[in-house]
Amino acid sequence: MITNFDYRWRGLYFLILAITVPFSGCGQSKRNTQISDDSLKNRVEKEWNSTIPGSFSPEMLTSFDSLEISRFIEKYPSFRPYKESILTFYRRRNFAFAWFDKEGLIEHAGNLADRVMNLKNEGLDKELPYYQSLDSLMYSENAGQHAGASKVKLELMLTAQYFAFADRVWGGMDESVSKAVNWYLPRKKVSYEAYLDSALSRSSDELRVDKAPVYRQYGLLKEYLIKYRKLQEKSDWYNIEPGSVSLKPGDTSQVISRVRQRLFDLGDYLGDTSRQVYDTELETAVKIFQVRHGLKDDGVLGKATFAELNVPYQSRLKQLLVNMERSRWFPISLSRDYLMVNIPEFELHVYSSDSLLWSCNVVVGKAIHKTAVFSSDLKHVVFSPYWNVPPSIVRKEILPDMRRDPNYLRKHNMEITGYRDGLPEIRQRPGPSNSLGLVKFLFPNSFNMYLHDTPAKSLFAEASRAFSHGCIRVSEPFKLAQFLLRDDPSWDNEKILAAMKAGRERFVPLKNKVPVFVAYFTAFVDGEGKINFRKDIYERDERLADMMMK
Repeated sequence: MITNFDYRWRGLYFLILAITVPFSGCGQSKRNTQISDDSLKNRVEKEWNSTIPGSFSPEMLTSFDSLEISRFIEKYPSFRPYKESILTFYRRRNFAFAWFDKEGLIEHAGNLADRVMNLKNEGLDKELPYYQSLDSLMYSENAGQHAGASKVKLELMLTAQYFAFADRVWGGMDESVSKAVNWYLPRKKVSYEAYLDSALSRSSDELRVDKAPVYRQYGLLKEYLIKYRKLQEKSDWYNIEPGSVSLKPGDTSQVISRVRQRLFDLGDYLGDTSRQVYDTELETAVKIFQVRHGLKDDGVLGKATFAELNVPYQSRLKQLLVNMERSRWFPISLSRDYLMVNIPEFELHVYSSDSLLWSCNVVVGKAIHKTAVFSSDLKHVVFSPYWNVPPSIVRKEILPDMRRDPNYLRKHNMEITGYRDGLPEIRQRPGPSNSLGLVKFLFPNSFNMYLHDTPAKSLFAEASRAFSHGCIRVSEPFKLAQFLLRDDPSWDNEKILAAMKAGRERFVPLKNKVPVFVAYFTAFVDGEGKINFRKDIYERDERLADMMMK
C-alpha cells in the first residue's frame, strides 16, 4: 500500500533530484554533481524530518493542542462570544481537525467561506468579523502555502466563522429586538455545535440540499431576495398611471402593455408584452398577481391592484429582508399537529408534522386592538360558550350603549354577574347571536386571546379582515373542532354539531394539547412556490428594518 507519506517522500525526492542533478547541457562536470543514492536518500530524509513539526505530523493531521483556541481568541477577540461553543465542539472531537482530511481542505470549508463572503445573499448588509482574514487564509491554503500553526489558524478561523455565521444568519438579532417589535413567540433554541457535527458528516450531494437550522421560509425568501435584487439592477423603475377608470377584459389602453411588462418581469405573465388589449391571458396573470398580494382576485385592474403593481422593488426588498429576519426567530419545525395564524395574511393554517393540511380565513384585531404575536398550547374546546365581556369593552362600548338604551343588555342576551372596581361584570349567554359564535378554542395566555366562531360571517369575504378586538375569528370552526377531536372516538360529527347548538356551555379538554403560533409575516412563499406580499397592517416592518440597519 502506498501511503500519503510515500507520495510526499517521492515528490520531495524528485524535487531534490531535479535541483541537485543538472542537465549535461549546463556545461558542468558530471563528476562534480554526482552523488550516491544513499547520500541523496539521507538528505531527503533530513529534509522530510524538518517538515514533521507542522501539518505533516501524524498527530497534527488529526488533532491540535487545546491551548491553540485561547491563543486564537486572543488574536481575534471579536470571536470571544463563541469561545465556549468552539471549545464544546472540539472537546467532542478530542480536538481533531474538522475542516481538513488527508487530502487537505474538505468541500464544506469552501462552501462556508463562500457564504461568509456573500452575506448579502443571506439578507445581511454587515460583514462578519475577520472575513478578510478568512479570505486570505483560504487563498494561502489553496496556493499550498500553509503548514503547521497556520493550518491550525485556518481550522479555528473556519469554526469561529461558522459560529458567527450561525449566530447572525440563522439565529438573528438579539432577543431584545424581537421584543421591541412586539414579537412574543419564544425564540428557537438550536445546538449549533451539534448541527456542525452533523453537517460535516454529510456527503457532497447531501451538502447541496440546504438543511440549515432555520424555519423553511428563510431559504424560500432568500431565493426571492436574489431575484428581486436582479430585477432592481436590470430594470428602470416606472410608475404605471392607472387613469380614472378600472380596466377589465376586452378593454384597450396603452397602460395595458405596461401592465403586461410589469407582470412579465414579476413572473406572473409569459406572453407578448406589447399588446394593448386586455385579453383572457392577461386576465389570468392579473388574478395570479392579485392572489399573491391578498387582493380580491376579480381580474379587474382597479385602484388596489395598481397600488400593488406600483410598489417599487426596493420596498419589496425591504419586506423580504425583515421577514427573513422574522424567519430566523421562528421555531424550525414540529413533528406534531399545530396551528399557525399569520396576522397580515388573515389566514389560519393547520399542520400535521409540518405538512399543511388545510387553511381558512380569519378575522384579526384592528390596528387599535392589535392581535398579539405569541404562542401557547390549545387545551380546551368550549361548545356553546359564554362571552365574558372584557372590562375595556364594557367601559368604552357597553356602558355608553346602556345609557342610551336601558334594554340594551336584554336585546343582546347579556347579563350582569357582579361588580369589580365599580365596573359591572357582563357576560353574553350562549346562542347563535353570541359574539363568540357556537364554539371557542382556548389556549392560556396573558393577552386573553383565543380562536372562536362568530355570527358575523360576511366579514370573511373581505380582502382585508382586521375587525376584531384582538381575538381571532375562524371561518370554519366546525372543521377545526373536527380536527382537534378527531382522535377522540366519543366525538363524532353529530355530537360536535349538537354541542355547538346546545345552548349550554361545555368544556372539552383535549387528550393531546396542540401548539398555536400567532405570527406576523408580510412576505412569505406559498405552497406553489410563489412569493406573497401583504400589507403591514400594524406598521411593524419599518421599525424592524430601521433596527436592522442600525
